[in-house]
Amino acid sequence: MSKLLPRLCGLLAGTALFGIMALTLVDVAGRKFFSASLPGALEVTELLMVAVIFAGLPLVSLHREHVVFDSLDRVLPAALRRVQRVVVDALCAAALAGVAGLMWVKAGQLGGWGDTTAQLELPLAPFVYAMSLLCALTAAVHAVHAVRPGAGGRPGAAG
Repeated sequence: MSKLLPRLCGLLAGTALFGIMALTLVDVAGRKFFSASLPGALEVTELLMVAVIFAGLPLVSLHREHVVFDSLDRVLPAALRRVQRVVVDALCAAALAGVAGLMWVKAGQLGGWGDTTAQLELPLAPFVYAMSLLCALTAAVHAVHAVRPGAGGRPGAAG
């Protein structure tokens, strides 16, 4: 998981970020030189941002790079910090699994209703399904961290 996950999620996030950059360049150039913006650029940018954010979640969790409140870490014994890490990872795994389940249900509803974006009429369900799967993947990363507290992360993060 520690090699395949960063490659796949990194490729997805990087490709989406490059797409946003290229789309913005074409849109701005079109407005500047042709007085016309690229139709649907905002919609596609929003969907690509979803890809960047949700593909980044498993990576951030894998490397334990979340924003943390650690002002008590200096006064807590090491054993209590390890317990705290396991509990937090277990709670994150449960919360993300719950969110993934809710998103999966919502994606099914969107697909059933035929919801699309306003301008380009791109179907929304596939994007929400992808969000759900990436949340589930992030939940799995936290579950692994809860079971194996030293797994992943930067050196010294689990110790």
